[in-house]
Amino acid sequence: MQKILSSWFVQGMIKATNDMWLKGWDERNGGNISLRLLEEDVAPYKQEFDPNPRHVALTQDLAALKGQYFIVTGSGKFFRNVILDPADTLAVVRVDEQGKGYYVEWGLVNGGVATSELAAHLQSHIVRMAKTNGKDRVIMHCHATHLIALTYVLPLDSKVFTRELWEMSTECLVVFPDGVGILPWLVPGKDEIGYTTAEQMKDHSLVLWAFHGVFGAGPTLDETFGLIDTAEKSAEISVKVMSMGGKKQTITTENFKLLAERFGVTPIEGVL
Repeated sequence: MQKILSSWFVQGMIKATNDMWLKGWDERNGGNISLRLLEEDVAPYKQEFDPNPRHVALTQDLAALKGQYFIVTGSGKFFRNVILDPADTLAVVRVDEQGKGYYVEWGLVNGGVATSELAAHLQSHIVRMAKTNGKDRVIMHCHATHLIALTYVLPLDSKVFTRELWEMSTECLVVFPDGVGILPWLVPGKDEIGYTTAEQMKDHSLVLWAFHGVFGAGPTLDETFGLIDTAEKSAEISVKVMSMGGKKQTITTENFKLLAERFGVTPIEGVL
């Protein structure tokens, strides 16, 4: 009998949360991850599912996700502890057939519910599924230090932020040609921030929450981690350049056009 703890998706969540903790992005219970699972992913492990799963109601309409499975981090759970006790800190949940809540099929063995940012995650999943024809399966949120720092000094404008991050590292245009979405500060854990994030996810795989953190979307845990890691590295370079007195030279618009041509990407309009 296969054990769910050895499944690729539980092991993937252990690695992702530990990597993010080691990066310093997820202090205490800061940050959350959700990974959409397919029927074939969970089928070998259903014998370990709770025969009488707890139901948790949600306030937003999730009809577009009815019956879908997700593995998610738990509310109030510390990322540094996932590697120690994944069955306590993670959950496999299934959205109910009415799209009004979810069942805890596995995990959270000591009680609790899925991440408090589930509204933002699931609304973003709906958008990214449509945007990528189902390819994107991961939503990742963390408190990436230098990206947050930049929201205090740069204008909260998508084009300004995108250009700054692209200029700080050559690979950024290639990794996120769709740029960075920006949200003003909003109360976390509420439906409003979920819907507003999802609206930005229509155009961007990376969305910054001013003074709070970042949301990333991608097809795999590795790809989504890499997306945030690349943007955060660029933000770190920007912070250091500012501390050294600012840019004396930089990548030019013509350079960017050549880069986009070389790698076959289409930069979001209005930045170059």
